Amino acid sequence: MNQDERTGFTERLKTAAEAKKALLAKMKPKAAVSDPQFAERAALREAELERVRQERLAAKEAKKQAAAEAEEAARLAEEALAAEALDAKRGERKARKALTKAEQKEARDRRYAARKARQ
Repeated sequence: MNQDERTGFTERLKTAAEAKKALLAKMKPKAAVSDPQFAERAALREAELERVRQERLAAKEAKKQAAAEAEEAARLAEEALAAEALDAKRGERKARKALTKAEQKEARDRRYAARKARQ
């Protein structure tokens, strides 16, 4: 009985190795049962992802288009304002020239009247 309890070094190493193998076998992942609907769900997930990508792309394009339209509207409004200011400036110039022409005509008429008065 004493002899059975006394184990040698190699025996202890062998038992330790077996215990270690048993622990590793316990931790080893088991072969998973393949889900029959895995491919279908993956396809549905991929389709949903593609749909979301398309929606985001469309929203991004719409936002970009709206920004471009707003920029174009601002540019047109600025051009219209500039054209209106130019027209107002031209109108003032025409009025000033018309007044100058009227003053010139009046001065010419006075000289003519003065010349007639001298004769």
